[in-house]
Amino acid sequence: MRRIALVFSFIAFATGCAQNAPAPAPDRAEIRTASDLTDADRRAAPRLELAALYFSSGQYETALDEIKLALAARPDLAPAFNLRGLIYSAMGEERLADESFQRALQINPRDADAMHNRGWFQCQLRRYDDADRLFEQALAQPSYREPARTLLAQGVCQARAGRLETAEQKLSRAFELDAANPTVALNLAEVLYRRREYERARFYVRRVNQSEELSSVASLWLALRIEHRLDNRTGVEALGRQLRNRFPQAPETRSFERGQFDD
Repeated sequence: MRRIALVFSFIAFATGCAQNAPAPAPDRAEIRTASDLTDADRRAAPRLELAALYFSSGQYETALDEIKLALAARPDLAPAFNLRGLIYSAMGEERLADESFQRALQINPRDADAMHNRGWFQCQLRRYDDADRLFEQALAQPSYREPARTLLAQGVCQARAGRLETAEQKLSRAFELDAANPTVALNLAEVLYRRREYERARFYVRRVNQSEELSSVASLWLALRIEHRLDNRTGVEALGRQLRNRFPQAPETRSFERGQFDD
């Protein structure tokens, strides 16, 4: 069974140190603002930002060094543990990654970003039920501002588990919330293709391929296989020409030239 590609990483953490702690009840205290930051907050924040930059550039050990400095200033900095979990996950350190995510959630049990990231981590390990539970917990947080991102991850994870009907539901909801996101459209099209709903799959993948900037070898190959299933030889040849011109060395192009369309 072909795995759906998720073409962007789920990296989300709050760099604002004041966002760590659960918000106080509105009748007992005001909302924390920048003026409430402590010296420890101000020392930790730039370290966390540097860690994020190093992580995004693949400099994992340097990122970990910055995380250590951030935690030296603020040992209860939940976003630092969340980011540390992402770094360890990228390094293949599964135990350390999960311990970091768990620590972030111990500090702030309502941290939807940590729930999301730990859920995606569990999905990578094929612990699909655990992942789904964490995604649902993230979506249930009243203040969570990125439900489309989590619905996308949840849909991809369900598809990997072979639960295509549920995957379609999650991805359709993600599309409703973020119709301009090509990753959502591509993954939804792939699920619909696997469910043999080729006309519907065509609709979503065309939204991606109508822009050369958004289209990719994966989106063109999916569209080509959809047209093959619909017995549209003209469409197959047109998409095949695009593959040859733009991605001549891609495995998908070689499969097309050999007439191998099956997964």
